[in-house]
Amino acid sequence: RGNRTDFSNLAAFQSLHIVMLGLDSAGKTTVLYRLKFNEFVNTVPTIGFNTERIRLGGAGASRGISCHFWDVGGQEKLRPLWKPYSRCTDGIVYVVDSVDSERLEEARTELHKITRFSENQGTPLLVIANKQDLPRALDVGEIERQLALAELSPSTPYHVQPACAIIGEGLDEGMDKLYEMIVKRRKSLKQKKKKQ
Repeated sequence: RGNRTDFSNLAAFQSLHIVMLGLDSAGKTTVLYRLKFNEFVNTVPTIGFNTERIRLGGAGASRGISCHFWDVGGQEKLRPLWKPYSRCTDGIVYVVDSVDSERLEEARTELHKITRFSENQGTPLLVIANKQDLPRALDVGEIERQLALAELSPSTPYHVQPACAIIGEGLDEGMDKLYEMIVKRRKSLKQKKKKQ
């Protein structure tokens, strides 16, 4: 029964708009194509963006949900694109390389920049702690601390998902969490409108 209500709420959404951000080499495009084809696709650095419509295939709450993903390049010269692409999005997926501890400070700065824009206040955030299969990968608690997620706006719901994009581990669970946060936010926005 619970699922049925979720689906009836979602029928009204059509396709969810999801933007995928993160520093270069974090694994964003690998995540994108693992979600689309459920297989590893060898990628090259993204110059500009990749976009794909994907029907999610996990076994959880997000199964069958249609998403339009924008995977925006993470190189420094491309980061100004993050703002226009993330405007009015349903959810932000922020991919971090769990092994590259030297760049976590840079990842934190860029993440906080994007979540501070007024249009992104309250937008659900899924942090994918990628490359968890590698030795020296930082655990979720450490990534949460180093990205200073507790300092995000109290209106921004977030979830940190350990993952290995190459084999797809953790991605479906992460998308379920993101979807649940999106549904919850939509319900509360609807209730606010009713009260006005």
